[in-house]
Amino acid sequence: MSSRLREGLAKARAGLGQGLRRILALGRPADQEIWEELVETLVAGDAGVEVAEAVVAEVRARVGRRGVLDAGGIRDVLVEVLVEHLGVSPGLELPPSGAGAAGPGVVMVVGVNGTGKTTTVAKLASRLQSEGRRPLLVQADTFRAAATEQTMVWAERLGLEVVHHRPGGDPAAVAFDGVRAARTRGRDVVLVDTAGRLHTRTGLVEELKKVNRVLAREVEGAPHETLLVVDGTAGLNALEQARVFHEAVRLTGVVVTKLDGTARGGVVLAIRKELGVPVKFVGVGEGRDDLVPFDPVVYARELVGAQDPG
Repeated sequence: MSSRLREGLAKARAGLGQGLRRILALGRPADQEIWEELVETLVAGDAGVEVAEAVVAEVRARVGRRGVLDAGGIRDVLVEVLVEHLGVSPGLELPPSGAGAAGPGVVMVVGVNGTGKTTTVAKLASRLQSEGRRPLLVQADTFRAAATEQTMVWAERLGLEVVHHRPGGDPAAVAFDGVRAARTRGRDVVLVDTAGRLHTRTGLVEELKKVNRVLAREVEGAPHETLLVVDGTAGLNALEQARVFHEAVRLTGVVVTKLDGTARGGVVLAIRKELGVPVKFVGVGEGRDDLVPFDPVVYARELVGAQDPG
């Protein structure tokens, strides 16, 4: 999986990463210009001004304490700080299945149209299948007929069942039926795909809260995961989306799609700093297996060009 993530970071490595590696060229002395260039490059890579300044300030402080004299040494410190800022990136945290389980694990997936949300739900289902789980797809986007059609195609491909309602139906009712269906059919994970709600549409956000309440009422602790899908090519617009969705429904993780299509890739730092929510998965292609766990160490080392230890 680490190799798949490395492949997906190819554009970011050639863009943001190239800028960082140029600044940290071996043999260059550590001076004031380096710090200014690092901030500018991280900002240009969509990390955001606040995050860029905080990262560089911490790197500078550690470099001073350790007596690092050249840019080559700064590189390793930068990797260390980036990894710490990104924090631990856990996978899906769901209740166990099998005899005695209180109910299915519930994952609610949110995000605006065009991020690849519905495809991400299908890829999550594929990952869960490979882990021995029995997922059920719930298509609660009743506003867009194409969403149901897309889910049905994926379901046939993966050999899964789908719960959905007629166009224009109540999304919360679909979620309710989905949980009930999972229990009667012996499914241990419910993946709820919600409408691609524009984060500026208050009514739609309120409806999302209703879906959340229904899931919480039907299964203890649900939704166990609330994942926001963001488009990696959207830059800091993705941060604004994350902020609004986090206020509406407590996010437990972020999935960054199209990471293989952006030369920036710094938004993962901005989201982590702003919300304290980990990036759990990244999309690196269109295939069913092209959703891979996010690894902060691989991410940092790929951008900065550091060699794996040992």
